[in-house]
Amino acid sequence: MHQVVLGLGGNMGDRLSLLNKAGKLLSQKMMLVRESTIYQTAAWGGKSEAAYLNQVLVMKTSLSALDCLDFILDIENQLGRKRFLKWGDRTMDIDILYFDNEIINTEKLKVPHPHLASRNFVLVPLAEILPDFVHPQIEKSSMVLMEECEDCLKVKKWHNLAE
Repeated sequence: MHQVVLGLGGNMGDRLSLLNKAGKLLSQKMMLVRESTIYQTAAWGGKSEAAYLNQVLVMKTSLSALDCLDFILDIENQLGRKRFLKWGDRTMDIDILYFDNEIINTEKLKVPHPHLASRNFVLVPLAEILPDFVHPQIEKSSMVLMEECEDCLKVKKWHNLAE
């Protein structure tokens, strides 16, 4: 079994329901090991408008990395993901952050996720559930990466007050 670490997020529609649905769909071919708290963040990258809900999941799977990617892309489509604009608004985005300790660099898949170390909305939940996991290329733990991250985007625990 492989350990796959996934970053989930979306800023359109019923964000909490979509996160929950993504988790249920992922569970069809993966086993949940750990899940972070849900966090809310402002849009990152300048092309999204509404705030995102984000979460990191640690899963076990027998799928290969590429099969895992295909499965995830299918789930994004089932949850209404439309790819019109890079870093634009979306119902659901699921990224493979880590796949075991593998380094994968193909046109279709890059693991560890190439932007992982520069995004607080990924590092905060990642450090919550895998503080000591060491990035296989940068050779620093999730906690150290979070502490060194220069991203000023505020990441706060989400409380379902208005949805």
